Amino acid sequence: MPQAVRKAIFPVGGLGTRFLPATKAMPKEMLPIVDKPLIQYAVEEAQAAGIEDFIFVTGRGKHAIEDHFDVSFELDTMLRERGKNDMLSAIRSWMPSPGQISYTRQMEPLGLGHAVWCARHLIGDEPFAVLLADDLVLSQTACLKQMVDVHGEIGGSVVAVVDVPREHTDRYGILDVGNDNGRLASVTGLVEKPKPEDAPSTLSIIGRYILQPEVFDHLDKQEKGAGGEIQLTDAMAATLGTNPFHGLRFEGRRFDCGDKAGFLEATIAFALSREDLAMDVRKIIKSYTDT
Repeated sequence: MPQAVRKAIFPVGGLGTRFLPATKAMPKEMLPIVDKPLIQYAVEEAQAAGIEDFIFVTGRGKHAIEDHFDVSFELDTMLRERGKNDMLSAIRSWMPSPGQISYTRQMEPLGLGHAVWCARHLIGDEPFAVLLADDLVLSQTACLKQMVDVHGEIGGSVVAVVDVPREHTDRYGILDVGNDNGRLASVTGLVEKPKPEDAPSTLSIIGRYILQPEVFDHLDKQEKGAGGEIQLTDAMAATLGTNPFHGLRFEGRRFDCGDKAGFLEATIAFALSREDLAMDVRKIIKSYTDT
């Protein structure tokens, strides 16, 4: 039986330049979708998948993330004294327990592969998950939970995938696919950001991974790939053949919140999914579309 996935890495060291000036003094991972920051959605998704250890790979100016995942005694006391128990629950009920969160620094912005490598000593010799907060998934069952369930059945590495327009393959890591039953595809190769004419498929990896510790053997080499960065995709490709590797077409809708339009779409979609907001949001949308 495959070893359980207990640990997750959250690379949060990026500068978020596409959202300037909002991210000048605020980490992009703290940008809110409705009333929760992106990074909280990612952590709650990991919790739903049974993750026990949460590892943040941070950089300069990311103290707001650490503060968000800490107790605010003054705020807690004020809410308790005023009888605002619902609000108190909203800021405490999802918090990981003391000792479950670790932080390590990515001292240079050398790519996603480098960020994951920075957490190697906290992972050790066991499978682990990687979640990119920029990718937000709205689903009945948490995306990572779907992946953990698949991993429990077949082991190896599992990545979440979506089909993208061929003209967009140069934005993503693309799979070369063997057997494909429409839900689960065996991976025979991976290419980082190939030109549309060179892409082996249109099946793209999004920011959800379950990986085997062998990937660190290849990240240790610090080899640079596309864009002059240390690419996680290249290290994953180097592990092919040593363990099963599959792409999962998950149930749910993915939003690219690293893009302004995707961020706005996610805000609307998540608001519409909530009973307390859906009616008002529909009225607002209608007031603009009717003019």
